[in-house]
Amino acid sequence: MKIDIRKRAEKFMSKLPKKQRERILKAILSLPQGDVAPLRGGNSFRLRIGKWRATFDIVENKITVYDIDNRGDIYK
Repeated sequence: MKIDIRKRAEKFMSKLPKKQRERILKAILSLPQGDVAPLRGGNSFRLRIGKWRATFDIVENKITVYDIDNRGDIYK
């Protein structure tokens, strides 16, 4: 499956320390496995990575990661 990480998600990851950035990237690359749950009101999903959340869509054979942020801020 092809994984596309959008600019907003890359920008958030670039601000993190290397060890945390690697942890998030490892979790994203293992999609669709992991702590994944559907979001209400659409075809989007969230991936839980400790205190961070990543929102993504699955269309055909492509996963698009739109945003990564802290738990309380991602859903705003």
